[in-house]
Amino acid sequence: MTLGAFGAGAYGAVALNQSGQAAAEFKITSVALADSALIAKSAILYDTGTGRVLYQKNAYEQVPLASLTKLMAVQTVLSVKSPDTPVQITRSDLNPSGDSGLKVGQTIRLGDLIKFALVASSNDAMEAAAASLGDGSINKMNAAAAAMGLTKTHFFNATGLDISTTASGAYGSAYDVARLAAIFYKDHPDFFELTTRPEVSINQNGKELKAGATATPLQGIPGFVAAKTGYTDLAGGNLVAVFDLEPGLTVIAAVLGSTHEGRFSDVATLITAARQSL
Repeated sequence: MTLGAFGAGAYGAVALNQSGQAAAEFKITSVALADSALIAKSAILYDTGTGRVLYQKNAYEQVPLASLTKLMAVQTVLSVKSPDTPVQITRSDLNPSGDSGLKVGQTIRLGDLIKFALVASSNDAMEAAAASLGDGSINKMNAAAAAMGLTKTHFFNATGLDISTTASGAYGSAYDVARLAAIFYKDHPDFFELTTRPEVSINQNGKELKAGATATPLQGIPGFVAAKTGYTDLAGGNLVAVFDLEPGLTVIAAVLGSTHEGRFSDVATLITAARQSL
């Protein structure tokens, strides 16, 4: 068994070849990149097949997560709910910042809410999906983080929106984010891969609700598989993205504390450096 270079916990990556034996070689052992090449305060490049950290910049520091929080919220919801579960929209679901066209009293399929939450980063949709868990939804998210060994991760709401001018809705590290994204991609690739689309739409009682995707700047980068964006005043620009560098080599790039536009250039820089290391 090959654990990540910095430990793994219950969800540690295991690299096995087709015969079931531990893989003996790594396609990339490390990625050389100056920290100054990135705007982000913290960043990581993570090999999903081996659990190895290929590059890191302050990757174990706890910082605000913003909407990257939604990966854990969706992971937690889907662990106990079917995507076909009907969810009625309540007034409290529409309190967070943002408006996806949802109306109080509407009944929407849980899977459609998740699509809006992941692709368009809809706060309304995420609140409604998380509310389907009933009381204690945030406690369930924190319990899931603990079970995954995400030691720097803690949630106060399901969206990651700032609670105040000094308190974020969620905290974590770039390392924790990369591992969460790896788990989410393994468990729910069908939902995560929707984030490569330019927009998301659902049909609600004959009316189409449509919203643009938040990860569109990544679409021109070869190998782009999935991503989740985040941005708040406290967090700055956050982004985690999955890329296939070549067959059998999938990596996750995560940047936290960048700028709204810089998060995309930071990920592009990480992926370029990874390809140069092949």
